[in-house]
This record gives sequence, structure tokens and C-alpha cells, in this order.
Amino acid sequence: MTRVSSPGSPAVGESLLPAGEGAATHSRLVQRLRRRYADELPLLPAGAPIKAGMREAFDALVARGHDAGAALRILRQLVMERLVVLDCEQTASLEDVTRAVTELAEFALDTACCAAFAQLDERHGAPIGADGQRANLWVVGMGKLGARELNVSSDIDLIYVHDVDGETGGRDDGRGAIDFAEYFTRAVKLVYGLVGETTEHGFVFRVDLALRPNGNSGPTVCSLDALEEYMLVQGREWERFAWLKSRVIAPQAAIDNGSAQGIRGVVLPFVFRRYLDYNVFESLRSLHRQIRDHAAKRSAGRPERANDVKLSRGGIREIEFTVQLLQVVRGGQFPELRTRPTLEALQRVARAGLMPQQTADALARAYVFLRRVEHRIQYLDDQQTHVLPTNDADLDWIARTMGYENCCPFLSELDTHRELVAQEFDRLLGGDQPCTKCRNGARPGASVPSSLDELLQRFEPAVRERIAAWRDHPRVLALREQARGRLLQLLQRTADWLAEGRVTEDGVLRMADWMEPLLRRESYLALLLERPNVHERLLRVLGAARWPARYLLQHPGVIDELASPALLEGRFEPADFERDLDERRAALQRTREDDEENLLNLLRRAHHAEVFRTLARDVERAITVEQVADDLSALADALLRVTIRWCWSHYRKKHREQPCFGIIGYGKLGGKELGYGSDLDIVFVFDDLDENAQEIYAGFVRKLINWLTVKTGEGDLFEIDTALRPNGNSGLLVTSFESFADYQENRGSNTAWTWEHQAMTRARFVCGEEAMAPRFDAVRQAVITAPRDKAALKGEIMAMREKMRAARPVPAGQFDVKHSPGGMVDAEFAVQYLVLAESREHPALQANAGNIALLQRAEQAGLLPAGVGQAAASAYRELRRVQHTARLNEQPTQVAPEATATERDAILALWRAVFG
Repeated sequence: MTRVSSPGSPAVGESLLPAGEGAATHSRLVQRLRRRYADELPLLPAGAPIKAGMREAFDALVARGHDAGAALRILRQLVMERLVVLDCEQTASLEDVTRAVTELAEFALDTACCAAFAQLDERHGAPIGADGQRANLWVVGMGKLGARELNVSSDIDLIYVHDVDGETGGRDDGRGAIDFAEYFTRAVKLVYGLVGETTEHGFVFRVDLALRPNGNSGPTVCSLDALEEYMLVQGREWERFAWLKSRVIAPQAAIDNGSAQGIRGVVLPFVFRRYLDYNVFESLRSLHRQIRDHAAKRSAGRPERANDVKLSRGGIREIEFTVQLLQVVRGGQFPELRTRPTLEALQRVARAGLMPQQTADALARAYVFLRRVEHRIQYLDDQQTHVLPTNDADLDWIARTMGYENCCPFLSELDTHRELVAQEFDRLLGGDQPCTKCRNGARPGASVPSSLDELLQRFEPAVRERIAAWRDHPRVLALREQARGRLLQLLQRTADWLAEGRVTEDGVLRMADWMEPLLRRESYLALLLERPNVHERLLRVLGAARWPARYLLQHPGVIDELASPALLEGRFEPADFERDLDERRAALQRTREDDEENLLNLLRRAHHAEVFRTLARDVERAITVEQVADDLSALADALLRVTIRWCWSHYRKKHREQPCFGIIGYGKLGGKELGYGSDLDIVFVFDDLDENAQEIYAGFVRKLINWLTVKTGEGDLFEIDTALRPNGNSGLLVTSFESFADYQENRGSNTAWTWEHQAMTRARFVCGEEAMAPRFDAVRQAVITAPRDKAALKGEIMAMREKMRAARPVPAGQFDVKHSPGGMVDAEFAVQYLVLAESREHPALQANAGNIALLQRAEQAGLLPAGVGQAAASAYRELRRVQHTARLNEQPTQVAPEATATERDAILALWRAVFG
């Protein structure tokens, strides 16, 4: 069988052949409409119905003598007839259909609002607020209406909100004034009469207000203040999913003048929490159980109702729940996930790495397929149903209009899609795969230990003593019963893993230290319970070293990074990192949240998460010490690039679209040897002929340093050291590139010292105006290849080394891997001498290739005795590893001399070979 997919929609298996001309006539709805409205059907312009065409048809109906209510109802019938034809005979895309129904709702509600306001203004005067502006009523569309996904026989879920309180102006005779709440309540009744009431022409849309605050017991219109208070005090978890797709859809005037944005400041913090929010898993499970139970009761004794393409297992609702759960859990920290349409949301969660792209595409195909089936079910009789018909002719018609020869291959494909959806939904809500080796490692909801005392007996003394302190701890005592149960389940699972040897006692003790101050944030308990693999990986990371535990205490939100299955396989990708940050900023711009504070926090969260990913790979030995340094240095580069762009856009004194500005990195940043918590040695330069450039860029650099160093609620990014700029701390914070070059190349009276040229051997252009990079490289090459008196240079470098050694004395009987004779600094000074003294004659030493590579190249060039360079390079690598491990464990970098005797001797041999 050949099949072709609908244009603009994901492919559904192979291609689908349309049923052909005349297929729409099987629909009883179409038959009825063509009999009743034969004269009116031509009034709707040809093609897919759009808002402009609907207005044209509406005006024509009014001109024929119909009142607004009748004209809207007839217009609805014309649109429905057109959609059946386009969908079933001309393979219109799903988007064409849902957009048309959504625009019909928007047009109808806007028309109804305008009519209602005109009538009420005449009776009671306009609702003018204290600021002299008209008070606003916002018609908030929920669910599919908010997401522009309405199906053809859908009801519309609405919530009515008004922005301010007050009293209308009354009539000219001084009478008729009412308060705004009453005015808008009456307006809502009039709107319902025009849109929702059933007349001889039917209705425009069924209207459901059950999602409003306090449901059917609440007022039909809610003030913005009351809505905010409700969300803060009474809002339930399931309501966050309902508000996720909310959108002000009418009146159009409130959308055009921007006032409709006022509701976003209330809704966004309710839907998207600041921290990763795994508490919603259990809420969604409960809601889904209720829906399935309700569907089961409806189909009891009526087996045909089990074929509900929306509510049954593997139906449309489970696709929506799958993507909405990921959005609600993470949308607070990852604003790029905030979008309403289901198909777009699926692609965004895939791009964010929360779902394999293949899975997202499969769910998208299933969604399109199921929605097209749903529409055909409703085309039959214009009933709000999602159940496959039992009539053979109707079922055959649905199959043929979906492109199948008969119902058998259609039903087979339907089952395939539903099974895939059900499996993905169960996988998401069921957590990770069960732990096969532990009694309670599998899933939330398992049996809860009766008490903490019962659990304590399963731990060894050190852990028992630490956790026993929780019996009377205020944070533990204050936990809700559900959260206390989660804590006990986590401890039970931990005891199982300890007994099996899967985790260490150190990891458990550090987890207790990490968890204790966070007990009030119950979402962390929920996360660990929902994701056993995160729980286990957390224990392993904490057990590997002390510093990760401290980092997690400072930035607890990064724990969710452990949930990624590909965590240990990947490496830092700067382009992806910058793209993700720009997407998040764009998402904040769409909701007008891109103020400086939010951008600073966004940068910090992204930085902390990426550092933690590198840290997890490090302690799991998935990457080497050199790769850790490479990734942390690349991360710093990327953050500096992004921060320059964002900071400049918020700089009030900017005089051009992009700054002619650059950052030069020195030290560990320049040598791409950054470690955890390393500060950044940087110099700022500009190359701008504007007469006020010095002042402009000085102000910008102060702002940029503030962006990088200020502590927000999310912490800071880096410590910045600018002491290597020309003239050190007494020099200008930012200098022109020309002045920088003159200083470094010893042109003029103000020139660099030898130690500054030593620093230049490890310098590189990090980011900024691209044209400055090759110019900096030329300056660096000129500096390091300049003719020098080698004896004088050797004396100056040795004197500087002695000065440093005197400033950092090492206790007797200890070897400091960095500062002792034979330590890392000796190797670095030897390399710097070789570069400054020999790179003019040996170009292989000119590249900023790192100490290890340069030592190897120096030996290859004959500048070092055979074996000395290679031995020193290997020693330097090992000392870096020892230093790195010590810092991870928060231990001193001073060790017993015999522990690194081989490495010390190799570097001392290098020192003698270079300096004598």
C-alpha cells in the first residue's frame, strides 16, 4: 500500500493516499450543514479558513440581517464544513485545521467582548481606573486553545481575569455606576450568551470555566490580585499543568496594547519554579490515575469506549502529559522549554537533551496521527467524543480518509502508535528501571520503613551516629508526612546499596551533610526517589572526593545533571553551550524577563551545571586531568564570549552595535590549564577610534567585571585578576591595543619587565573582536622572539624564582608539588626561559602549546639532553595529577618527599640542564 503524509506534519509511516473528492459527504455533519446552509456556504472565502476570511463572512452574514450571535454560530458551521472537506479530501495539515478552529474561537470571543463592553458602557459607564486608563478584562484560553491546538468539536476552557478594581463612571444622568467586578461579571454573561448558548443555529463553542480559581464554586471573574493570592496560597500541582498553556486570547485590544502581558508575571512563577521540581511527578501520577479510573468506569460494560484516542492508554493525553511534565519540572531553570504547542515542545525537550530525538520524533508522529483520527471521529456527527465508532461504515471511512485501503492496516498502525506512547509515558512516570539487586531501589511508592530507628540498625556506627542526629532535628521534624516517607525510603535504599558494596560509607556521610540543609526543599527528596540512578551516581561522586560535596552544597541544583544517561560519555561543547544560553535568553525576552538579574543568574546556573558535569566525569575517571583543564578553559572562554555580548547589550553608553574590544588570557587561562575554582588572569584591550573610547570601554569593563564576579542568589562566576595589565595595578583597567603593543614590545619609555614577558609566553587572545586575534599573535611572537642577552635573561628568571621561593616557604620534611625545588614552578620557569631565549632560532617553541608539549619539543630541538625533556614532561604531568587529586580531596599539596622522588629528580635535572 502506498501512503503519503500530510503537508506540514510529521510523516506517519509511509505515505497516505487521500480518500478523494466526495469523501466528506459520508459525514452526517457535512450532510446536515449542506442542507441547512447551502446559501451561506459560499460566503466563506476559498481555502483554509483564516481570521480575515472569517471576518468577511461574518460581516456578510450580519448584512443579511443576522444578529451577532446568529452570525457567529452560522460562521462556525461554515468553518466546520470547510475543514471536513480540506482534511478528508485535500489532505490539509493538522496545523491548518487546529489553527482555523483556534482563530475562530479568538475571533468569536473578541467580537463578543466588544459587543458586551459597548452594551455595558452604555448602561453603566466605562470602567476607568485611577490612572485614567480603561480597566482590562482578559479572556485567558487554557489547554488546547491557549496552545492554538483546538480540535474541531472542542469545548473551550476559559478563565476571566480583570486587572484593577474600581467603579464605573455611570451614565450621564449620574446613575448606573457599578464596581468593576460586577461590570466584568455581567460582561462574561453577555459573552457566554453570544458564544456558548445553544440556539436554533447551535453554538459557537461549548464554554467550560471549571479551571478558574476555586473551580465551579469560585466567581466567574477573578481579579489579578486574587489570582496571584490563590496561586501562592491554594494553587495545586495539577493547576500548574493547566496554566502551562494559558494565553490571553481576547479582547484583541488588550493584546495589541500590551496590557495582556500583565498576567504573565503572576502565571510564570506559579507554573515554573526556581528549582528543579520533581514533586510534580507524584501529582501527575495521581491526576493520570484519576483520568484512567474515570475512563475505566465509563467503559465498564461498554467495551467500545476503551478505544478512546484521547484518554485511553497510549492516547493523546499521555503525549501531552509526557512533554508537559518535562517542561514543568525544568522550565524554571531552562526557559527555552517554555512553549505551548505540543509538537514544538517535543522538539525543545529533545534539543535540551531531555529526550532522545528519535523518541521525540516518534511521539510527534503519534500525536499527529491520533489528532487526525480524533478529528475524523468528530467530523461524523460534531460530537465531543474521542471514541472510535463501532459502526463498520464509519470506521472504514476514517481509515480511508487517513489513507488506508481498509480498517485493518489503520487499526494496526493505531495500536503501534498507542503502544509506543504508553511505553514512553510509563517510562517517564515510573522512574528508572528497577534496581535488580536491592529490595527497595526501584520505584517511588514502595513500602516505607516504619521509623528512623528501625533503619539505623542497618548502618555501620559512623553512619548510624550521623543519621541518628536527625531524630530530633528541626528540619526533619518539620517535614510533611509524605516528605518524611520519601526520606525513609531513600535511607532504606542507601542501606541496601551499602550492604551490597555499591556505594561507600564516605559517600553516605557526605550525602547526609549535603541533604541536611536542603530538607526544606522537598523537591530534592522527590528527585532522588524518582531517579535511583541519580541517587546512586550522587553517592559515588560524593564518595570519590570531598570537594564535590562542597560544590553540591553551594549549588544543589546541579544534582539534576546526574540524570543524563550520556553524562560520562560526552565532553564540553562550546558551540552547543553558547547556543543553549542564547536560546534561554531569547525565551526570557519573549516573556520580558531578560533583565540583568535574570541574565546573571542564567549565566551562573549554566556555568555551575557545566562545571559539575566535568567534575562528575573527572571523579568517575571518564576524562584525564589534562582533559579536565581543557574543558574548564573552554568553558571559561565560552562564558567570556557570551558575557561580553550580553553585557554590551545592557550597557547604556554603548556607541556601536558590537564593541571593538578583546580579552587576553594569561596564566592558567592563557595556557588552558584551568582547575576548579581557578581565577582568571586577564587583560582588557580596545581598538576603537572614537574620541571617547577610553571612557566608554573603562565603564564597560567595570560593568563586565561586575557581571563576572558579583554574587547573586546563584553564586558567582569567576574571580578576576587584572594585575598583568600594563603597569600592573597602577595602570589603566583597559588600554588601547596600540598602547598594549607598545608596552609589550618595549617601544617608548613605559615598557614591560622580564617577568611580564615570561607571562606572555602563556598568553593568548581569548575572545572579542576577531580582527584583534592575529594582531595579538603578532605582538606575542615579536615579544617572545626578540633578541635577548641569554645570560642576563637567565639571571633575571633565576632571581625571580628565588624571590617566589622565599615568599612560599615549605615545612622541613615536606615536598610541595608546586613550590618546592623540583616542583611544577621550576618546570614552568625552565620552559619560559627556553621560549624567550630560543624560540627565535627554534620556531617549534613559539606556539602556546603547554608546558608538557614544549618540554618535548625542546628536547627534540636539541636544547635539552636526551631523555631530560621527556622525563620532565612526564614528571610535570604526574605532579599536576597529584595536585589535582589533593585539591579534590581538600588536602594540602605538600607530600612526603619519597612519594614523588622520581618526579622531583626529573625536574631538578631539567633545572640543571637549563640554568646550570
